[in-house]
Formats: sequence, structure tokens, C-alpha cells
Amino acid sequence: MNYILPLLSVLIGYAIALIIKPKKKKNLKLLLAFSGSFLLSLTVMDLLPKVYESHNHSIGLFIMVGILFQIILEFFSKGAEHGHVHGHDKINSMPWLLFVSLCIHAFLEGFPVGHHHDLAYGIAIHHLPIAIILTTFFLNAELNKTALFVFMVSFALMTPLGTLVSDSAPAFTQYFTEITAIVIGILFHISSTIIFESSEGHKFNIAKISMIIFGILLASFI
Repeated sequence: MNYILPLLSVLIGYAIALIIKPKKKKNLKLLLAFSGSFLLSLTVMDLLPKVYESHNHSIGLFIMVGILFQIILEFFSKGAEHGHVHGHDKINSMPWLLFVSLCIHAFLEGFPVGHHHDLAYGIAIHHLPIAIILTTFFLNAELNKTALFVFMVSFALMTPLGTLVSDSAPAFTQYFTEITAIVIGILFHISSTIIFESSEGHKFNIAKISMIIFGILLASFI
């Protein structure tokens, strides 16, 4: 399940956008709010206590490195990791900067999954609306369908690949705590940004607050 869930979530999101072509952005934003809340809750309740159990006094620094690294990635991806894509211009070729930065983000997210299995659910729920939004955006931008397919399949494979590398490479195992702390920083930034950007004008309403609370409660039972 560690490998299958993150993979399937992107492919399902891709298929939903192709077949159903959802038009209501409000529903996607509510799903994003839920996914951000769920992912942040898993990070705080599961990942964070585990890394501080190592008594490594540099953990806080590595978390901040993760936050900074994600900010740098978003300079190239324009915030696609949290569904922040817009524009109406046609795209004639593969958007390589977006592709590489998004794949790096997804690859790193897979590292803690082998030791924190519940995180696979959080990443899967996080990637589903992102896949729908990205696919819809590229369809509207008239990106070549082959390039779109390659983009989404590669994105789907990155998190399982990160989990595989983390589980099989001794060099990464030796620094697992530090790498996990960096990923925590990445997840902190992504999930909190999703929560605050998933409604117009950063305004909270009953529906959004309900989805955030639901995400917290669901994470607490896993």
C-alpha cells in the first residue's frame, strides 16, 4: 500500500479530470482544504514526535531547511504543489521547470513513507486534487496529450520511487531522521499554504472549517 496509494491517487485524479472534467472550483478547493488539514495533522501527530525522539539537536534546523527548499521549488513550479496554477495561455511543449520541481517535491515526500505507513494515506489524499487541478489546467492550456500523459505518469511514480530508494539505499537509511526532518519542513509549508489558499481572499467559511476539522479528526484516528 505504501507504493500503490500515492501512485493510484495521481492516476485517479488524472482520469477524473479527463473523463468527468469537473467545473466547480469550490468543490476542489474544499477537497484541497481537507487534504491540507489531513496532511498537516499526520505530520504534527506522527512524523514530528518521531524525529524529536532521536534527540538530535539539529532537527529544528533541518525542518527549516525543508521549508526553505520548498519555497525555492515553488519559485520554479509557481505553487503547483498546492494547486496554485492559473493562466489561459497555450502551452506548446513540456513545462520542464514545473515538471522537474514537482517531481523533486513528490520524490522527497516518499522518503518517510516506508517507516511511517500512515503518511501514504496523507500523500494520496494530497495528490488527488492536485492531479485533477494540474490535468484540468494543462487540458485548458492545450498541452500535447502525450506530454500531459508523460507528465502525470512521471508525477505518479515519483513518490513510490522515493519510498523505494529510502527503503533500499543504506546511505539514505543512515541519515533517515535528517531527511525526514527536511520532508517535515516541506509538508509544513505545503499543507499550511493549502489551508490558507484554498478559498478566495483567504477567507474562512463554514464549509472550509468543517473540512479542516474533518481532516484533523480523521488523521487522529489513523
